[in-house]
Amino acid sequence: MKRVVVTGVGAVTPVGLDAPSTWASMLEGQSGIGKLTLFDASEYPVQIAGEVKGFDASGRIEPKELRRMDRYAQLGLVAAQEAFADAGLAKNGLIDDIGVIFGSAAGGLGVFLEQQRILQERGLKRVSPTFIQNMLVDTASGHIAIALGLRGPNMAVVSACATGSGAVGEAFETIRRGDAAAIVTGGSEAVLIPVVYAGFCAMRALAQHEDPTQASRPFDRDRTGFVISEGAGALLLEELEHAQRRGARIYAEVIGYGSSNDAFDMAAPAEGEGAVLTMQRALRKAEIGPERVDYINAHGTGTPMNDKFETDAIHRVFGEHANRLAVSSTKSMTGHMMGASGAVEAVVLALTIRDQVIAPTINLTTPDPECDLDYVPGQARRANVGVALSNSFGLGGHNASVIMSRFEPKP
Repeated sequence: MKRVVVTGVGAVTPVGLDAPSTWASMLEGQSGIGKLTLFDASEYPVQIAGEVKGFDASGRIEPKELRRMDRYAQLGLVAAQEAFADAGLAKNGLIDDIGVIFGSAAGGLGVFLEQQRILQERGLKRVSPTFIQNMLVDTASGHIAIALGLRGPNMAVVSACATGSGAVGEAFETIRRGDAAAIVTGGSEAVLIPVVYAGFCAMRALAQHEDPTQASRPFDRDRTGFVISEGAGALLLEELEHAQRRGARIYAEVIGYGSSNDAFDMAAPAEGEGAVLTMQRALRKAEIGPERVDYINAHGTGTPMNDKFETDAIHRVFGEHANRLAVSSTKSMTGHMMGASGAVEAVVLALTIRDQVIAPTINLTTPDPECDLDYVPGQARRANVGVALSNSFGLGGHNASVIMSRFEPKP
């Protein structure tokens, strides 16, 4: 099997408009959560979100395409362009051996709802002829391939909040088995629109706090739910020898991936097996024991059950070593970017390994006795991180875990 390395990263998040600024904000413990401004939420019971402020794709996307594209595809394409350039690659005609595996939980809902409004208010003839191709979940992966000239394997992964990690994992598997030299992978989401926000309010899953920056508080005793956000994360995964031949910089090596389903409920997380299975499968694929893992970027949404069940699952998988692990939730700063979260958190794994520093869990001020791991509260921490794991769990019972390690050439 081929070895797979990370050679480029990109991100557009509530805490930064690119990967370097996102990472710097995380290490400083800055929150990107605020009052919802993308639409009038004055009648909503919760009015807090993680918006990507100041995002402007006009210099990165051709104007005609930009007008047609859903915001989720814009975010995804900009993050993918950053990862591609960060890897030292540039569009040079058509490239047959580099592909795109890029996901979203919801796809182009904004475009869908806008065209539905046009149909109702202005009639059939005013519906855009570009509507269908810009509402699909694979719109972002198609736009990325066209913009970068990539003719390798191309698909969209859809697994709710596990989408980003699932896309990274499937890209890893595609390169590992020799079906591509490199893959642009990740996920994007733009669901801060009225009907979606209303649906999450109806679920009573959203966090509320008088200070929005303190609303997302994973593992804290006083957590009340998650903060819904938008954003995108992208990575350039590459077959090791291909990367070495062109002298690419290597952030980290992807060594493991696991996925599972709770087979329990479409919304509520299951206590136990699903999360346990995905971490165990990732460790088995990586061919390492639990004691090798130094850091876990947790799913850590801030919902009462999810945080407790993830803590319990980590104890079950890692045994006594769980008490020596560093575990943090960067969602305490970004909120939950849905299908983009796992992709951004994969970027976090690569940067954690590169810089040997762990981003904190902010807003963790009152320990919960049922959440008893080392969550790196409050401040970033210097640490020796040789192996790191990221968890993503989603509606429908979807689970995915990705493992990266410090790159070490084999003799």
